[in-house]
Amino acid sequence: MTEGLPAIGFRYPLALFLAELVPLALLLWVWWGPKQRIFLPFDQAIAANDRQQRSYRRRSLLLTAIINIARSLPVLLLGIVIAILCGPTRFGAPHSKRKLTNIEFCVDISGSMTAEFGDGSRYDASMKAINSFLDFRKGDAFGLTFFGNEVMHWTPLTSDASAIRLAPPYMRPENAPPGFGGTEIGKALLACQRRLVERTNGDRMILLISDGSSSDLDGGNDMQIAKQLRANNIIVYGVHIAEGEVPAEIVNITHYSGGEVFNPGDEEGLAAVFRRIDDMQQAELEKSIADVNDDYVNYCVAGLVVLGASVLSLFGLRLTPW
Repeated sequence: MTEGLPAIGFRYPLALFLAELVPLALLLWVWWGPKQRIFLPFDQAIAANDRQQRSYRRRSLLLTAIINIARSLPVLLLGIVIAILCGPTRFGAPHSKRKLTNIEFCVDISGSMTAEFGDGSRYDASMKAINSFLDFRKGDAFGLTFFGNEVMHWTPLTSDASAIRLAPPYMRPENAPPGFGGTEIGKALLACQRRLVERTNGDRMILLISDGSSSDLDGGNDMQIAKQLRANNIIVYGVHIAEGEVPAEIVNITHYSGGEVFNPGDEEGLAAVFRRIDDMQQAELEKSIADVNDDYVNYCVAGLVVLGASVLSLFGLRLTPW
């Protein structure tokens, strides 16, 4: 097939092949079947010389061809009707669609997240930045997990981000249930990993937001968790929303998984971090299979043209001219 031309087919190709044998046989009969003689009503026959007879034969062959063309029009119309009944189709151009990224927000709600940051607390600034990030990544699937010493999955992975937008008032560190006062990042990352590995389609990413270090990453546990995340194709980006150096364990996990960790100093820096993460983790486009569309228009137009020509031919093109 020549590239660039639309692929044309039929829903019932075998039925088309068998049914089109009928108009093909009729066309053969029209052009090469028994010739029908016409007797002209002359009272006297005048013998013609050879030259006149050759002229008559040439005009007879031309007239016969024109009449056969007119007789073939109903047969062609039958062939077009059969083609329409067999469901002509046309493949549309393949569309590019956005490749899904499964993003799990892993948000620290320990007591230290109530510390002042900008116009509010660290928690407030984090959730505000997450809401802006949701606008950048329309078309992806998002999940929200809160953690302290315990882990709470707030929303499942879904493209409907409304539950995430409504979450901030309910899971403020001041309102957190018992067991969320400390910080266990390793436990939270493993819990998010279990959710992401259930998603067989799309990329996987964890966006970790925390302001402290975690004792459950000591003793080499950070690299063990990082290796698990990498083996499951999960990239971790970290936002350390606190003053001071980023804990080395967080740096190890993010870098080994293919991500990066950021340390914003204010709300503007935090917003810039989320834009930076969006730029680094661009959504890919993948070609989808072309849709099969009905293609009746061209056949209907051709059928109307043939029908009109056939009707017009009845006014003068026939075997008996009287």
